[in-house]
Amino acid sequence: MLVSSFLLPKERVAYLLSSVSMLEAAEQLEKHLYTAIPIIDPDGRYIGTLSEGDLLWKIKRTPGLSFATMDQVPLSDVEKRFRLESVRIDTSMEDMLNLAADQNFIPVVDESGVFLGIIRRRDIIEYYNDSIMD
Repeated sequence: MLVSSFLLPKERVAYLLSSVSMLEAAEQLEKHLYTAIPIIDPDGRYIGTLSEGDLLWKIKRTPGLSFATMDQVPLSDVEKRFRLESVRIDTSMEDMLNLAADQNFIPVVDESGVFLGIIRRRDIIEYYNDSIMD
């Protein structure tokens, strides 16, 4: 079975454009109750994932930076501590299982790296749980 069967499409997933500020990123994380969110470039390609921790570390390590001044800092200035691995839309579920152990979600891209959506770890676990129970 291919991951495309489990895709939560881009239209139903919150993501950030690489051009937003730290404040906009924090607001999106809060609005959607996410702890991490995919980032795409102006061409729609997946370029990384921002976590709440990334924002907190940036504030801690930048003298004078506070929640009040986060709108002045572009997201590109925030170091991303982790890079969530993405998979291509034609990847098999079996090949994706190892990634699911370490990631809450897995970004899915096409052959050009364009972000198509995500697969949630919960959906992967349910798939394998159902397979075992049958």
